Amino acid sequence: MKIPVNLQEFEATLRNEYPSSQWKPELQAMWWDAKGDWYRAHECVDHLSDRWASWVHAYLHRKEGDLWNADYWYGRAGKRRPSKPLQEEFTDLLNQIL
Repeated sequence: MKIPVNLQEFEATLRNEYPSSQWKPELQAMWWDAKGDWYRAHECVDHLSDRWASWVHAYLHRKEGDLWNADYWYGRAGKRRPSKPLQEEFTDLLNQIL
């Protein structure tokens, strides 16, 4: 499965059973999140600490409702917790990763 380059291509991959193992962990995490599997999404980035993984990690904890933990990871990503709806952050984050 090729790496999607835009939101439409990404959404088309959601028909598959699994994300591609060739994708970077941050993209795999976003895929699992889009499929409704927060735990698998978290597993993809839990062991990583680079800027992109930290942003995904922060987003996931914000979605979970653990704002203290989310704020920690936003700080690691060099960001502040946004006030926009989660779906908007998902789209922004995914577009940056793609």
